[in-house]
Amino acid sequence: MPRNTALSQLLAAGAHLTADGALATELEARGCSLDDPLWSAKVLLEQPQLIRDVHRDYFEAGANVATTASYQATPLGFSQRGLSEDAALDLVRLSVRLADDARRGHLARHPQAGSLLIAGSVGPYGAYLADGSEYRGDYVLDTEAFKDFHRPRIAALVDAGADFLACETLPSLAEAEALLALTGEFDVESWFSFSLRDGAHISDGTPLAAVAELCGSEPRVVAVGVNCVPLNLVPAALAALGKAGSKPLVTYPNSGESYDAATKTWAPASGNAAEAVKAHPAGLAAGASAWRELGARIVGGCCRTTPRDIAALAAGRPAEPPRDPE
Repeated sequence: MPRNTALSQLLAAGAHLTADGALATELEARGCSLDDPLWSAKVLLEQPQLIRDVHRDYFEAGANVATTASYQATPLGFSQRGLSEDAALDLVRLSVRLADDARRGHLARHPQAGSLLIAGSVGPYGAYLADGSEYRGDYVLDTEAFKDFHRPRIAALVDAGADFLACETLPSLAEAEALLALTGEFDVESWFSFSLRDGAHISDGTPLAAVAELCGSEPRVVAVGVNCVPLNLVPAALAALGKAGSKPLVTYPNSGESYDAATKTWAPASGNAAEAVKAHPAGLAAGASAWRELGARIVGGCCRTTPRDIAALAAGRPAEPPRDPE
């Protein structure tokens, strides 16, 4: 059995969970400049208390899950700032402590809040490259190189007490295979969520059916799904994953805008994408009911979503099943 089974126990009991929304969007709203290869991990160095404040706001909005600021926090990335590996991993551990501080504070104010979990964010190698390749999956490393890249951060997240890992925005089957091996090595629960080429394939072209089959064979993977994707792709992707596997599903799409990886800017959807958006929900709360019918048990938001979006999402969350008397 994995060392911590809080996530699987909640899902086995029938819970529907609300994950948090964008971290970077809220940090920018607080005055942080994230035009940097470290992205939100830069704030771990400069103003870590702001990260705690964002976690606090998402808990106040009704999120059950806080995702740590470690998506782009890696020893290789921090080495470009002159930090040693030990110093970099201290910052990864700090990302867990900040989320836990926010959780403790929220539970002190709202003791009836129920189970709140911390997901240790494990972004892909493409996030370290900071060139948009987490949406292409066109980088090539062998299995051991992927494992060597991800292992130190995972070790730090587990050591710091993350309840489970969020292996997220994964664009490639090869990288997912390496991360699956590491979840076994560290005996830790996880969810695996992927970026998409279209509603049937992850970014490197692997069919979602193959992803579902791969993750379905690993008991430590508690949920599988998609994140950092347009709203209009979510239904087809969840349907494909649900048809090919039996795991609970997770989805946390973007706000509906389009991202330009070259300029690192967001703009309203245009062209065919805009036409597709017109036929689909205008936001998370509008789409959540249909996503849950397709098997999504964990729903949240990714880029450009806010505590307001998460509050609307949490307000429409199905009621929790009654607890057995103690």
